[in-house]
Amino acid sequence: MKLLRYGDRGLEKWGMLDKQGRVRTLDDALVSVSGEVLSHHWLAQLAKLDPETLPLLKAERRIGACVPMPRNFVCVGANYADHAAEAGMRIPREPILFLKALSAFSGPFDDIEMPPGSTSTDYEVELGVVMGAKTKRVSEEQAMAHVAGYCVVNDVSEREFQTKRGGQWDKGKGCDTFGPVGPYFVTKDEVADPQDLSLWTDVDGLRRQDSNTAQMVFNVCQLVAYVSQFFTLHPGDIIATGTPAGVGMVKGFLRPGQEVRMGIAGLGEQRALIVEG
Repeated sequence: MKLLRYGDRGLEKWGMLDKQGRVRTLDDALVSVSGEVLSHHWLAQLAKLDPETLPLLKAERRIGACVPMPRNFVCVGANYADHAAEAGMRIPREPILFLKALSAFSGPFDDIEMPPGSTSTDYEVELGVVMGAKTKRVSEEQAMAHVAGYCVVNDVSEREFQTKRGGQWDKGKGCDTFGPVGPYFVTKDEVADPQDLSLWTDVDGLRRQDSNTAQMVFNVCQLVAYVSQFFTLHPGDIIATGTPAGVGMVKGFLRPGQEVRMGIAGLGEQRALIVEG
């Protein structure tokens, strides 16, 4: 099942993709759906719907982030060995975690705003893991039972803010629009193996990143279990699992007017224009 959210920022509504890739609206169907949004119970009810019986979205609309704003937007640093090497970092012995400010949460086709004074705005394609259950201190063996599905995340970063403004990554990771999510939320039953997904980034049509989630240092099960040891995750929370090599600190930082496209096999593609904030 592939879900998305469409409409003006802050007023998004739920839609579902049919077999032809058309958007079907869920307004009427959701009246009889109970439970916490994106919980296993909520998704199980949606899975019983036949998309062909749902109304088609009649007009083109803005596609927003594929899930509502989460309680926790967790990111993992240096989780691909090749990216750690290009950043001059050692492969971590345990996951590096940070929280992305929720003001960064954005749609997959919204403009990315370079903050005033930025000279080092960067892109990072990442597999996003969306939680489907309250998750607290689970084991690696239990982890997948708590996952609802997956999405594309761009962990946009301002490298100078991140590394030269007091050593706090949050300053370079949480700027407005620095967290595009989507376009689709894809339930885990449609992803045969989250550790075998190709992911890529193009800037102005030129390939910058080209890798596979098989290259992660810590896999999805390990990350879910690890994060849950420190704080409780809730349905709809996102874990962005790290990016491969080829980021802007090596290939060239972003500039206003450039277009960034990125995608993950089976999860859809993002496209964003870089603008001055």
